[in-house]
This record gives sequence, C-alpha cells and structure tokens, in this order.
Amino acid sequence: MRAIRLGSLSAAARAMGMSSTMAARHMESLEARLGTTLVRRTTRRLSLTEAGMTFLERAERILADLGEAEAEASAGTVAVEGLVRVTAPAVFGMIHLAPLLPVFAARHPAVKIELGFNDRNVDLLEERWDMAIRIGHLADSGLVARKLADLRLVLCAAPDYLDRREAPCTIADLAGHDCLGYTLSDRTSASVWAFGRDGNIRVPVRGSLAADNGHALMTAAIGGQGILYGPRFIATPALADGRLVEIHLDQPLADMGAIHAITHPTRRPAAKVRAWIEFVATAVRERSQEW
Repeated sequence: MRAIRLGSLSAAARAMGMSSTMAARHMESLEARLGTTLVRRTTRRLSLTEAGMTFLERAERILADLGEAEAEASAGTVAVEGLVRVTAPAVFGMIHLAPLLPVFAARHPAVKIELGFNDRNVDLLEERWDMAIRIGHLADSGLVARKLADLRLVLCAAPDYLDRREAPCTIADLAGHDCLGYTLSDRTSASVWAFGRDGNIRVPVRGSLAADNGHALMTAAIGGQGILYGPRFIATPALADGRLVEIHLDQPLADMGAIHAITHPTRRPAAKVRAWIEFVATAVRERSQEW
C-alpha cells in the first residue's frame, strides 16, 4: 500500500526503514504466493493491475477493521471520525438528508459527510461510496440493506388544474388527463402507470411533460400542468398547505417498495458509517409518520 501511495518501492522502503532490495523481495514473494502480478513496474512509477487493485482494497478494509477491533479492545469505544461518502436519490437527498446535516455535525463534529445526489444505482465498491439510500424494490444484489421506511405513493394535482378539468374518478379517466411521467421508475414509466397493490394493472397515460426528477414533476403539478403520481415524501408539504390535492381512484396505488440504507457486504461498516446510518434511520422513521 505504501509503495503505491509513495509511487515507488524505494520510497516505501525508506519510509519503512528497509533496503530497496528487501522491499522488492517482499513484493516478489507476495506475488509468487498469490500466483498473480499485483503491480506494473516502470522506471518512473508503479501502477496496480486489476488484481492488485482488488487485493489492495480488500487489504485496506481488513486493516481498518483490525484497527477498529484493537481500539474497541483497548479503549472500549471507537472514535467516530473521518469521511463518510453517501449517495442518495436527488430529491430525497435534498428534502430529507440535507436538512439533517447541521444536527449530525453538532453531534459528531469529527465526521465529514460527502453527499452525492444521483438517481441511478451506483456501484458502492467501484465508486468508493460508504453507503447509499435506495428507494423501491431492491434487486437481489447481495448488498446489505436496512429498511428505513415504507415508500408510500400519492396521486395528486393542483386545485387550479382540477377546477379546469373534471377530476378523474377511475383509472380509465386518466386517459383524458395530462399525466406527468417519471422516467426512472422500475415499475411505471412516462407512458404507463401501475395500479393495484402488486402493480399488475397497467394504465396507458399521456402528458406534456416527462422527467427523471421528481421535484421537477412536483413543481409542474403545483403549477397546474397535470397529475402527479409519485412518492408522498415529495408531495407532503404541498398537500399540507393546499397547493396540491390528493386524488382517489377506483383502484389502489401500487406498492413501490421501501426506502433503504445500503452498505457493501464485504465488511462491517466503520463506526463513522454506523453512526450516520443510525442517525438517518431515526430521523427518517420520525419524518415518515407524516408521509
């Protein structure tokens, strides 16, 4: 690890108080034992092979876990400090994670949070995220998931829209309405909405706007552009103050799964990550009572 960080075996050898020859022998012995090449050597620098990158990442995790175990044994506790990289869907992150940051920072001043808002499912290991918030039904990916709250949907529109257009009463009535389509859902699309608890009732819809961002669709709905079918956690404030009105049809809304905290299964999350997840889980559970 030190050789890669410092750029050469000789620099690593000096840092560790050994000769360059001895450092090279250690590297060669390790590669021989593993039966693979870990680093590419040039006259200027070292670079990791794919096998080397995997081995280094696993080794760093093991050493981090060992360090934490030693700290727990010697001090009875682990300092909650360091960087936590968190990825979350954009709207959920902005509405429900960002407001939590000042409180978490006051409680854990030695922890730095890096938030990445992205509606795609990122690769935690490849992109080096510590945890992710994922919404919906989870694929069987082997990732470790902790359910934070159920995902409740709502069908709604602005009072102005419903004044101009007769409010739908059945799913068939949606054919005569402007329906604002979300393009990234795993069970609906911009042109087909799912109803029934298991989502097996498929209803063709059309409208003047489709987007991959729920906040954009909610803004359009508040402005009277059409009907929104999406997570209640997005629309709750507008429903509460009357900017949007809930619509009830003759079929139940689809079950779209839940909100989860996701971590990688190859290691136990560090103390800083566990502190963040526990904090978020408590906050989301309390907030979800309003959704």
